[in-house]
Amino acid sequence: MKISKPAFEKISPEFGSSLLIKKHNEQIENKLPFWHFHPELELVYINKAKGKRHIGSHLSYFNNSQLILIGANLPHSGFTDRFTANGIETIVQFKDDFLGNDFFQIPEMGPIKNLFARAKKGLLFGVETKQLLGDKIIQLNDSSNIERILLFLEILKDLANTDNYTLLNADGYAFEIRPQDNLKIEVVFGHVRGNYHRAIPLTEIADMVNMTVPAFCRYYKKVTGKTFTQFVNEFRIVHATKLLAESHSSITDICYESGFNNFSHFNKLFKNFTGKSPLKYRNEMKQLLI
Repeated sequence: MKISKPAFEKISPEFGSSLLIKKHNEQIENKLPFWHFHPELELVYINKAKGKRHIGSHLSYFNNSQLILIGANLPHSGFTDRFTANGIETIVQFKDDFLGNDFFQIPEMGPIKNLFARAKKGLLFGVETKQLLGDKIIQLNDSSNIERILLFLEILKDLANTDNYTLLNADGYAFEIRPQDNLKIEVVFGHVRGNYHRAIPLTEIADMVNMTVPAFCRYYKKVTGKTFTQFVNEFRIVHATKLLAESHSSITDICYESGFNNFSHFNKLFKNFTGKSPLKYRNEMKQLLI
């Protein structure tokens, strides 16, 4: 089996700029593998779209908009599955010293420095913060030079001073991996993505990364902070949340289509993962304004 190289993304801002800003308003083919990382922080604002969040050890589905700050070297995948009317995705990638080695070391920049540290666990900001900063983030794409830097500092200040956010890896596990680990994790995630609808024996996945089952189980738990079975079940639950939000299939059909073979087990895992039953989740998603 041929295995691709670790998905390290090389980010190069335009000449004369310390930030790389991308704006998308339609689905684009991502040339990167499913799972990648880079030393730059990444601020992502998506307005009116649907997709999956896969950041570090966190998996979830969104069906409207999102504002996320991803820390340096925190592995993640692309987010948007589909844009809705007037949907826009703005991505800002930057190093924590983009204004020089000492700029964020001065006392006045303490809150922003702390923001960068919190971002190592992945930050998902709430509705109030999205409404406050969404338009400003979009404006970054049309600004330049010192105006762009001043606007971005204003955005960072507001992000640093709000408590309207959720830690995506709230269990305290900072999911940072080495490039050599990323190779194995990329293989595992790719295989689960293509086979979640059926049983995946541990022997099968361990063979794919040339490890014994006990060694693979220890390795996977050490690198990701969860067991392989936990990850597969969470992947299936996230797929189920997508189907609950977008399809008219019965909850029973969604259970089996997502790879579960026991309805009561599916209900229990779904509630443990999302905090609500599949029916309640579906009803709440129907009430969201797209």
